[in-house]
Amino acid sequence: MSLEKLRLKLERKIELSPHFGEITQIYANTIKANGLKTSIGDIVSIKGIDNDISGIVSAIERDYFSIIPFTSTQGYKVGDKVFISQKGLKIGVGNGLLGRIVDPLANPIDNLGEIQKDSTISILNTPIKAMNRGLIDEVFSVGVKSVDGLLTCGKGQKMGIFAGSGVGKSTLIGMIVRGSSAEIKVIALIGERGREVPEFIAKNLGNDLKNTIIVVATSDDSPLMRKYGAFSAMSIAEYFKNQGKDVLFIMDSVTRFAMAQREIGLSLGEPPTSKGYPPSVLSLLPKLMERAGKEENKGSITAFFTILVEGDDLSDPIADQSRSILDGHIVLSRELSEFGIYPPINILASSSRVMNDIIDKKHRENVIKFRKIYSLLKENEVLIRIGSYQKGSDKELDYALSKKEKLEAFLQQDSTTMLDFKEIYTKLDEIFK
Repeated sequence: MSLEKLRLKLERKIELSPHFGEITQIYANTIKANGLKTSIGDIVSIKGIDNDISGIVSAIERDYFSIIPFTSTQGYKVGDKVFISQKGLKIGVGNGLLGRIVDPLANPIDNLGEIQKDSTISILNTPIKAMNRGLIDEVFSVGVKSVDGLLTCGKGQKMGIFAGSGVGKSTLIGMIVRGSSAEIKVIALIGERGREVPEFIAKNLGNDLKNTIIVVATSDDSPLMRKYGAFSAMSIAEYFKNQGKDVLFIMDSVTRFAMAQREIGLSLGEPPTSKGYPPSVLSLLPKLMERAGKEENKGSITAFFTILVEGDDLSDPIADQSRSILDGHIVLSRELSEFGIYPPINILASSSRVMNDIIDKKHRENVIKFRKIYSLLKENEVLIRIGSYQKGSDKELDYALSKKEKLEAFLQQDSTTMLDFKEIYTKLDEIFK
């Protein structure tokens, strides 16, 4: 090397960093270390006696940095060496992911061998810029009568499915996946019981994973894996959206994702607020949800996020925050479920914010009629059931009673039956003829 080249190299501002750091403190979910110049989001490797674990840098102080490990901290001790293995969290993606089941790091867990990756992408990306978003002006059909007919979704819309436990949200999202004509389908199963994963694939998807990618982080995984499982799935959806494809993204559930961040936030010393959720949880939701949408000159991500409302309480902080970010909400009713109406969608409590922009005048008029008549029946349900209402007392209620069977038939649908949008449009119109 010439002296001139050597002089130029020495003049450059180089950040000198030691080759490794050391663990100074270990907690159940957090490790503190020093000796390395790290950035938030860096992936580090911790060398133990028997094996190595990886973690992500989540907080930095003057004299130390905090690491959230991807697995358990058991077996590691103060003084173990810490190495930077990767700047930022990235995963490999490509068409080889289609039809596969992977973990949050895009590693296969379906025993079908390695996955061919075409490129590497970051898990944490910024949402689509406001002025780069395309207008939502096309219907996104999901094959479910009550959704397509009364809560019509558009390409690039973000919808929430709010339900208590055991009401039927898994069955509904299975119907949406099978009934949707999206080119690519990405499903994130976050924080669910391990037993539910093969059951969901077999019962709700019929073992059909064509053009489908499933990202799994079960309840026994570390909070870090549950948190980044959602971001990883969204990044995979963005990869296909950037190729100009229309992607269906489904996440079950936002509540488990929020609980994972609650564990991480509290372990890092954040103050608990409503229901023990630290401030970082509420700020994290839009960073994930706003990444869905329609982008000009690219494709779209139409997203359905399930939110578990504990005790069917829609004022839960996660449900409340999600409603403010999303473009509509589908509320599942335990009462309808107990009456045997499936999918048990409470039409009067649900809404789609873009529906009026993507349906025609006739469809809009039929939706207004349906809601008005159905609301009238619900208001007078007790009187009707106990036989106190006398026919002829109210012309509007008489008309509503004449349509009652057709309304209830429209709301019900077998989980194996899928209809196209034109059929649903016609069935809705036939109610009022």
